[in-house]
Amino acid sequence: MKTMQLTSYGENAQFIETDVPTPAVKPGHILVSIAATSVNTVDTMIRNMGSDLPLSPALPATLGMDFAGTVTEVGEGVTQFNVGDEVYGCAGGLADLPGTLAQYIVADARLVAIKPAGLTMREAAALPLVAITAYEGLHRAGIKQGDKVLVHGGSGGVGHVAVQLARYYGATVYSTGGGEQQLALIEKLGATPINYRTESVEDYVQKHTNGEGFDIVFDTVGGANMQNSFEAARLNGQVSSTVSLLEMDLSTVHFKGLSLHVVFMLIPMLHDFHRAEHGEILSELAKIIGSGALTPVLDSEQFSLADVGAAHARLQSGKGMGKVVIDIN
Repeated sequence: MKTMQLTSYGENAQFIETDVPTPAVKPGHILVSIAATSVNTVDTMIRNMGSDLPLSPALPATLGMDFAGTVTEVGEGVTQFNVGDEVYGCAGGLADLPGTLAQYIVADARLVAIKPAGLTMREAAALPLVAITAYEGLHRAGIKQGDKVLVHGGSGGVGHVAVQLARYYGATVYSTGGGEQQLALIEKLGATPINYRTESVEDYVQKHTNGEGFDIVFDTVGGANMQNSFEAARLNGQVSSTVSLLEMDLSTVHFKGLSLHVVFMLIPMLHDFHRAEHGEILSELAKIIGSGALTPVLDSEQFSLADVGAAHARLQSGKGMGKVVIDIN
């Protein structure tokens, strides 16, 4: 089968087309013919940082985590899938798990679910990592009907899903963005857009919550923006973060009695910890998608397996809107 591999890491590392044997299915796994995959920020981090990240695979490495495709073989002990099933999941591309920049993947069946019927393969491939992350962040924060939820970065991969899921759960949703296109997408998704470049935290907290703060703040931006999240949350409020690799003063968290939830959705893959929960979440997301409450946003540029480098560049450029998807088979 064809795969795109890295033989070195670094910002200038190039993907090389390589023919390798199609992997053999094993117990508890399924062999999937991959139709499409998508690029996530963690993919570009692995490519650029390599061994500086403890989750990076050994070289030569096949990256790529998300996929949608068709089951071609079922391993011993797998009862929930049959040959011919269309599936989606996030199951490789880190540590010792081969990735999805390949024509086939042997995936742990616990990390996979039946593809939502109303989505194309490209749309389904855009969802697993970001959708599981958004789902987990909102549920760990205890989202409920009537909550006021602020999503930082609502036009991004995790953010655009979090906005839609929060609305599905009955919350009133607000979201920050920094440009006309971002703000327009946020509004289209059903949230009240907030331009973080022109509105201060104090201003929009006063405007939208009468100065009390938001029940839940979902921070998909991280870095210095974490302090903005703490300031925007109400007393005893909930903050979920997907980007918490920083040192900072937690005094605001203490004096406001905030609960901070760090979402690192790769834990089940890295540590074989509660993997079945990912398959269950993907099945639940398929129901939500079927209800019409969640639709993935795809970038307008299209890429083939041979164009992986350009797809990574597209994501890193910040010019894309929605998930960058790569067509495989």
